[in-house]
Amino acid sequence: MKESGGARLQLICKILILISGMLLFLWLPTIPTARAIPYFARKYETSCSTCHNNYPELNDFGLVFKKNGWKFPKDDETYVKQPPVLLGAPAQRQIFPKVIYPGELPATIPVSFRYSGSLAYNSKQPADLGVLPRTDLFEPNTFTVIGAGTLGDTFSFWIDDDISTGGYGADGGLGDGYLRVNDLGHYIGLPGQLLNLRVGQFELDLPFTQARTVNLSDYDVYDQAAMAGSLGTTSNPFTLGAPQRGFEIGGYADYWNFTWSVAAVNGSNDAPATRNFKDVYARVSQQFNLDRDRASRKEVQAAGPTGPHNHTSIRVGGFYYYGRNALNADQIAYPGFGTIHEPFYRVGGDLRFRCGDRFEIYGLMMYGRDQNLIPDTDSGFLLPGPPVTFTGGFVQAQYWFYPWLIGIMRYDGVNSPTDFLNDVSRYNTRNRFSPGLQVLVRANIKALFEYQYSWERPSGNAVDPFYRANSFLAGIDFVF
Repeated sequence: MKESGGARLQLICKILILISGMLLFLWLPTIPTARAIPYFARKYETSCSTCHNNYPELNDFGLVFKKNGWKFPKDDETYVKQPPVLLGAPAQRQIFPKVIYPGELPATIPVSFRYSGSLAYNSKQPADLGVLPRTDLFEPNTFTVIGAGTLGDTFSFWIDDDISTGGYGADGGLGDGYLRVNDLGHYIGLPGQLLNLRVGQFELDLPFTQARTVNLSDYDVYDQAAMAGSLGTTSNPFTLGAPQRGFEIGGYADYWNFTWSVAAVNGSNDAPATRNFKDVYARVSQQFNLDRDRASRKEVQAAGPTGPHNHTSIRVGGFYYYGRNALNADQIAYPGFGTIHEPFYRVGGDLRFRCGDRFEIYGLMMYGRDQNLIPDTDSGFLLPGPPVTFTGGFVQAQYWFYPWLIGIMRYDGVNSPTDFLNDVSRYNTRNRFSPGLQVLVRANIKALFEYQYSWERPSGNAVDPFYRANSFLAGIDFVF
């Protein structure tokens, strides 16, 4: 009976893979668009593949390891091969607050490094845009110094700094840097990890990370900013994929399958605050494990004949971001109109289907809306204008031909009437297809290939008024 049940589950997975592939193929043409830390491998003396199917993407175990504050979910101390350095005697815990509560330091300096670089072959551009070399050999996209770990049972931390010519923090600035207080709800009787606190600069609790994506290019909708141009006052640099400064509370339940978070942030991306008003971001998600064996559905990872593997699962979620942009405080852009406040929001949903370790497909849809005003110099009033809106998202499918060979197909789409009216694209919608292939040469060394078939853009050339900025990227990525 077990064998027949397993065969049925494999059949269901194959059918779902086929249906998902057909839906992806049929859907795309109709639309008008991790954390790889070798320090943890050293600390636990285990392979990177313990937490990653394709670094920096996290597998089921890696996600729980992250949620648990960079610790194994059960009996963590029995797996640690580098015992921490105690900052005080354990007995001091009994006489707190008469002494400083004893803490811990990692036994070795918790630092890792990551480098990624790629060569690009670009499509020919119209002469009116200037001369752009069609090839670019291994621009150093990122060289990142990463520090992460635990400071005892309660605190964990993450710090990364990109010191390269690409990516956020290209000038030596900070990427993510935060301290997290784990299991804060313990003090008020809540179940473990239901309430945690994170403070500092960090990527929002996005459905799919952009800072640690497996792709060579960003998700277009994460980089979408609201700009009215000549159509009104809206000039909002906020993008969902950029790191933010603030604090976040959140937690996990239902055997780590339910996630919630609420954050208050500056809303200025990774720049200093530009307004007193703080933005709010909230997210919830629920994963449904579909393994045939009921007991394995509640485990961190399902168990198979060759060892642990990902659950066959479906995850659904939603998110909401609300802010109030402030501009014209210096009275330069619109003299005499004072500071202009423009509320905005972003709302969306996400879905991910994972069939064990062989296949996954996931996607996200988002709607954005910014209030837009039109200055009337005759009356001296700000009149309501058409709001700046956009919809967009992406779908990505990944298939593991072997544990070290992964095929990727991705579609990005952004529908922005305002961008179209400001000559950003030929149509309201910008579409991009990005097939790719990734090869894990070793658990910490990867070769990446990605082709980008992009949308049509105005060129200013009367003979050939539109062009596509297509490109082929090939890169290397390694961590140590």
